[in-house]
Amino acid sequence: MRNITFDMSDMHKHGSAFYSFLKLRKSFFVDGLGWHIPNDGVAEMDQYDTPYAHYSLVVDEGTVIAGARCVPTTVSWGSYTNMLNDSARGLLEGIPETLFDPSLCGPETWEGTRLVISDTVTSRLGRLQCLALTIDGLVRILQAHGAKTFLTLSPVALQRTAGLVGLQAQQASVSCHCRDDGREYAVFRCKAERALNRLAQLGIDAETHEVHEGDVSKAV
Repeated sequence: MRNITFDMSDMHKHGSAFYSFLKLRKSFFVDGLGWHIPNDGVAEMDQYDTPYAHYSLVVDEGTVIAGARCVPTTVSWGSYTNMLNDSARGLLEGIPETLFDPSLCGPETWEGTRLVISDTVTSRLGRLQCLALTIDGLVRILQAHGAKTFLTLSPVALQRTAGLVGLQAQQASVSCHCRDDGREYAVFRCKAERALNRLAQLGIDAETHEVHEGDVSKAV
């Protein structure tokens, strides 16, 4: 199990990983959660998958089993900017216009979206490792571009879940109800800091970004 990061300029180095991520997103968000978002029956892709987007994926024996997307909050592509800001502009159905404060956007802040872990990962340890690898990849991307925080619209349980992998997440909005999946969501502001001690506890090599053999009995 290892983490890979890329954008559209170098995604070719990772074979079909990007398309596999799009298929995983469709399986999870459309088939699993019932979201009404663009897809062709196989893969899900939206207006934020642009050359500005970066990706952090987890690959296990050639199969993409987890991942997420991140974009700067200061860029635009056509009439779109980022998901949270566009929701405040009234461009996205299903997200209240009053939920997000656009002043949270800035040159040191990115947005994280489409976080997903495959249902084929069933063990608690495996899912924690997937989450830790994915978030660490996002953090490394952000740090490489001078960002210090990222925003995400996630289930309200994120604050507790994030703590399990060493991510500091602070709720930055009231919660809202998603009609598609019935869950409560809120905006969170997360620090772009690597949780090196927690990575080690989970058996993750911070240099190679891979899970290694070792005693991780206390990690969960």
